[in-house]
This record gives sequence, structure tokens and C-alpha cells, in this order.
Amino acid sequence: MGRPDKSKAKKRGIRRFFSWKKLLGTFFVFCLLAMGALYVVYLVVPVPTANAEATMQSNIYKYANGKILARTGEINREIVGLEKIPEPVQKAFVAAENKSFYKDNGVDIKGTTRAAWSTLTGQGKQGGSTITQQYVKNFYLSQDQTATRKLKEMVIAVKVDRQSSKSEILAGYMNTSYYGRSAYGIQAAARSYYGVDAAELTTAQGAYLASLLQAPNQYDWTSASATGRKLVEERWNYVLDNMVGEGWLSQTERAGMKFPVPHKPKPAPGMEGQTGYIVEAANQELMRQGISEEDIKAGGWTITLTIDEKRQKDLVKAVDRQLEAKLDRKGDKKDATVQAGATSVDPKTGAVVALYGGVGATEHWTSNATRRDYQPASTFKPIVLASAIDTKAETQDGREIGLGTIYDGTSKREVVGSDIPFSPENEDDYSYGPVTVQKAANKSINSVFAQMIVDVGEAETKKTALALGMKDGPDFGETPAMSLGTMGASTMDMAGVYATLDNHGKKVTPTLVKAASHKDRKVEPVEAIGSQAISREAADTTTKAMQGVVQSGSGFRAAGDYDAAGKTGTSENNRSAWFVGYTPELVTAVGLFGEDAKGNQVTLTNTINEGRANGGRTPAQIWGDYTTSALDGGSDARFDLETDSSGSYEPDPEPSRTGETTDEPTEEPTTSSPDPTPPPTSTATTPPEPTRDPTTAPTQPPTEDPTSPTQDPTTPPPPTTEPPTTGPTTAQPPNPDADQGQTDSAATGRPGR
Repeated sequence: MGRPDKSKAKKRGIRRFFSWKKLLGTFFVFCLLAMGALYVVYLVVPVPTANAEATMQSNIYKYANGKILARTGEINREIVGLEKIPEPVQKAFVAAENKSFYKDNGVDIKGTTRAAWSTLTGQGKQGGSTITQQYVKNFYLSQDQTATRKLKEMVIAVKVDRQSSKSEILAGYMNTSYYGRSAYGIQAAARSYYGVDAAELTTAQGAYLASLLQAPNQYDWTSASATGRKLVEERWNYVLDNMVGEGWLSQTERAGMKFPVPHKPKPAPGMEGQTGYIVEAANQELMRQGISEEDIKAGGWTITLTIDEKRQKDLVKAVDRQLEAKLDRKGDKKDATVQAGATSVDPKTGAVVALYGGVGATEHWTSNATRRDYQPASTFKPIVLASAIDTKAETQDGREIGLGTIYDGTSKREVVGSDIPFSPENEDDYSYGPVTVQKAANKSINSVFAQMIVDVGEAETKKTALALGMKDGPDFGETPAMSLGTMGASTMDMAGVYATLDNHGKKVTPTLVKAASHKDRKVEPVEAIGSQAISREAADTTTKAMQGVVQSGSGFRAAGDYDAAGKTGTSENNRSAWFVGYTPELVTAVGLFGEDAKGNQVTLTNTINEGRANGGRTPAQIWGDYTTSALDGGSDARFDLETDSSGSYEPDPEPSRTGETTDEPTEEPTTSSPDPTPPPTSTATTPPEPTRDPTTAPTQPPTEDPTSPTQDPTTPPPPTTEPPTTGPTTAQPPNPDADQGQTDSAATGRPGR
């Protein structure tokens, strides 16, 4: 018997460990362990909360016409629901990335294995992820290329597929993907590449955007190389062919499609110029509506503004022509202190149609349109008159106040009937003697309105001011000095007040936000038109008075081919100069403010022009320039006024000012008729202009009664309206463009100097 073969015996020993049964058993055990491990991972790995970048969106701010004004936020994304994306566009994305999307369970093992093998063998990276996996990567995870992240991605994809509908997953994928050009999400991509909303995309355009996702920067047609263009066009054809293969696109429609060349990229609108001021004002309005600052910063809002694109440009051009072109901001320190602000409102709707906040939001962030730290000065005087008419107030001697009521216009005349001594100085310390209220409005005579507010009552006047739209504050003291506008106010505040007057006394609240919506909520716009703040008679009578200011007073530079009413104003130490005015269609408040580099208030004197920077000059010129452009050259609209019966405006040009060396007109504009637009109910005659000899007092009071019983023509005025007994030392009447601004004593109520 031969000895056994040692080599065979050894072989049988090795086979003992590698028999097919044992190998198969080992494989099954390994699979079970792997499945167990995966199950443990499935149980252990939760679906995390969304990463910060996935939920971060930009806010979109639009003009009233729908054109984008600005996009804010670090991420250019605006999430839209799948119902707003055309179905063929949805199918294009599925055809491009994952034809089995509607059937798979969130992962594609075969595709993932193929991609992993390609990467390991050096054949290059291939995409093997499903749409669900890519959505999970974008929304929950990071872009890290690690095995750990890939495993988490697969596990979470399975869970998400079980928890969410295919529509939710597809919408999430399309809204979180990056398309190049700093565009995240289908909406931002549609606007960036084709200038339309996602809802307006064609099938061909959708197929291009779907093709982009493979290599966004390489496939951007406008910047791609010849190879890049060839590759993206091939992928575009691949997407459409897949759609045909899946029955999502007819062969006939496919055959007629041409490659949709995208637009050249445009930079996203920034915060420069007036944009930042408008955006900030809109955000402030939203916060007043209950939206928190955190909610706004989180993004996702589409905010349609009331700003009229044309009128906004008109306002900027008017400021540039009438102010900026005349200043040397870089070479002259005084010129650099001049700040301009303006707000323009539609009085019928309350819509803010234009806003000017300053030289630029990136250069001077504080908005001169909404700041309230400067005094509105004499632009407050019409409120005193409106309160007088509304409350049917009387003078100290019992005469009801109206446009024809006679007051004493003596400079530094101490008011009668007040516990607080107050004797304001008129412009250039000029004394007018007996004047009608209309004349006092035309000339903005401080002494008249200081007495009038005492006659009406300071508390009652403040009540009217707040009802019209002014804001209360610590500087809104109930003193006679209030008549000269010693409180703080913004151009938006004053535009609202005058819009209420323009709207026949019905409250107008300037509003900037026309509509604001988020994916899960909307904000109701502000109720811009409210109830009756003052009587129509009071509002219309005040409008009539301010027509005289424009036609024959300090605001004559604002006149144009339109009906207009307005008021000038120049504050203490000439720190601010205003013109606030309106037509039947448009209300605009313009202010100039003196501010040094440290933010301190400084005088405007000797800046934009020699001497005082009056409201009747540059502000009125800006107002007139803008209004003419905004109304396309003019308007046939006329004020429909129901006024009181105590007189109308007086043209009364000043005498020639021979010998004065000034570049100003030597006389006020005159009209062919003493009163081209008389109040429909007025039959009163206008009293003659009182004597203005600076060295002698008038020898007699007016000989005609403008409207009985406001003045007895046969007897001298009562003590509270006594004509001056001495004249001022000035040899000439005040400059016609100069409104009677307050003096240093005006803010304190101390006697004049």
C-alpha cells in the first residue's frame, strides 16, 4: 500500500477553509452583518434640521410696476412652490438627473456603486445620486466628499422618501440647487438667465437650467469656452431626448425646439444711491406692521413697493439739477454740509411714489427723507390756520378767524393772551402793520401766526397737528413758539400732513409697501386713507391760503403749469429750509438740512447761495422741477375747494427795490387778474395793503371790511390787533423769496432780541 500524496493532503487542508459552502455562508453572514449595521445606522442617524444656507433667502424689493429695485441677503434665493413651476420644466429636471425618480425609494444602489467604482478606479467622478439624495445633500448636509457624508446622505434619503411626497422633494431640490451666477434655486436662476419668473419658463429654457446643474460655471453659455458650449448643448439635447423617451414631450414639439441662448449676466441691484434708503424705509414699515427684524433678515420676502420708477428718477434728477450740480462737496467744506431729503405722495391713495434720502445710502446712511431731528419751521403755520378754521376759533376780541381776518404784523410784537411771553421777530425784522391772514400766509409773517396759535389754543393746535399726521415727541411743547415749527418732523411726516389737506381733510398716511408676501404668509398693507381728520372747509381754506403762497408769496418759484399750493419754511439759525406743496394729484415735501461730518446740525447760511438758504429758493426749485417732470410737463387738474367766506389771496407785488445788489428778482410775479381762482363761496372784497413806510405808522386802518364781522371799518383795530406805532429801521421790505423763519428766540419763547 503506497504512501498518501502529501501535496493533495495539504491542498485538501486549504480547501477545508475555502469550500464554496463556507464562502457562501461567510458572504451571507457578512451581508446580514452589513444589513444589521445599516439598520442600526438607519435607526441612529436622524433626519437633521435644515442647514442655515438651505433656508436662507434673499428679499426681493420691486417697484410698483413689478420691476426689481433690489435684492438683499447673502444668498440669492427665492423659494417658490412647485405649483408655480410649469410641469414640463419639472419633468426636464427629472429627465436630466434621475429618470427613475418617481419610482425609486430615494437611493439608486446601482448608480451609486457605479459612481463609486468609477471614482476608485481613477475614471473620474460620476454622479450616482438620485434627486432625493442631492436634495438631502443640499438641504440637510454639506458638500463634503467623504464616505461618512455619503452614507448619511443615503440613509437620510431613504427616510425623507418615506416621510415626504415626491412633489415636496422635487420642489426642495429645485429650490436649493446652485445654478451659477450666484443664483440659488429655480426662481433666482430663471431671473438671472432669462429675466423671467420661474412660472414663465419655457420647456427649452427649463431644460437648459436643468443641464446647468452638472457644471454651472462651465456651462454658462455667455462665458463658456467652445468646449463648454458644445457640452451644454449636448446635455440639453440629452435632457429633451429623455423627456421624449419617458413620454413627457412629443417628438413633434421636440423637433421644433431651438437652443435658448440665455441673457448676459447683470449685477444684482445693490444698496447704493436711493435704493438703500427705500429698502430701509420699507423694512421699517413692515416692522410697524408686526414683522420682526429677524424675520426680515431671514429673507424669503417678496415686497412690492408703491415707488413709481419714473417719478423716482424724476426726483433724483431734480435734486441733481437744482442742488448737487451747484455744490462742490469735495472741495468746499460748507457745501459738504448740505443734505437734501424729499418724499412724494399720491394724496388719493397715500402711496409714496418717490423718495430721496440723500447723496447715497452707502455714503450717508441716515435717510434725510425719514429723519425727524430737524424743525419743519414755517411749514407748520398752515396747521395753525387749519386748526383755527376747524375749531371756528376767534381772535382775542371775538372775531372768527378766516383768510380775511385782520392781524397786526408788527415784528417783535408780544402775543396777547398767553401766560408765556413771546414776541417773535419777522424776517429782516420787518413790520407789516395790519394784514389779512391771507397776506400773512403769503409772507409767512411770524408775529401773526404766533398770535393766532394763542387765539386757537396751543393744545388745540397740537391736537390738530397730530390728527393730520405729525408725530408727538419731547420737543412738541404747547407754547406759542410751536407756531413756528419748533418740533421735529420728517419730509414723510410733512408730506402726510399736506396730503391730508389736499385730500379735503381726510387722513392720509404715507405708505411705501404695496404688498409683502412670504411662502407661508402675507402682510396686509397699511390702511393709507382714514377718516376725516379735520373738516373739509378747514382743509380747503388752508389750501386756498397756500395757493396764495405759490401765486403771490414766498413760494413763487414752485409755480408751474398746474394748480399748486404750498408753504416755505426756514428754521432757527437756518439749520433747515423747506418747501412743502401739492397739486390735486401730487404732494411733495422737500427739505435741506445742515449737517457737519460729525452729524451735528449746522447752518445752511452761505452754502447753496449767499446769505440765508430760504425754503422759497432751492427747496421750491427742486419741488417745481420735480413736479413738472412728474406731471409730464403740467396738469389740467384743478383744486375743488369749499372754503370759508373771509377772503382770498392777494397778489399785491412789493414795490421796486431799487439799489439792492442781489441776483434775486426785483419783484414778485404778478397775475393778470387779482384772483385767478377765487373761492366759490367768497364775495368779500380784499382790504388794501397797509402803509409800509418804515419810519411812520399807517395813518388809518383799512377802509373796507373784507368780510363782516371780522373787522369794523369805522373804528381802529382792538388792542390785540393794534397797528404799529413805530416802524422798523430797515429801509426795504423783506426779500420776496424769504419766508419768515423763526429767530433764535422762537424756539424758546423768549422775547425777541
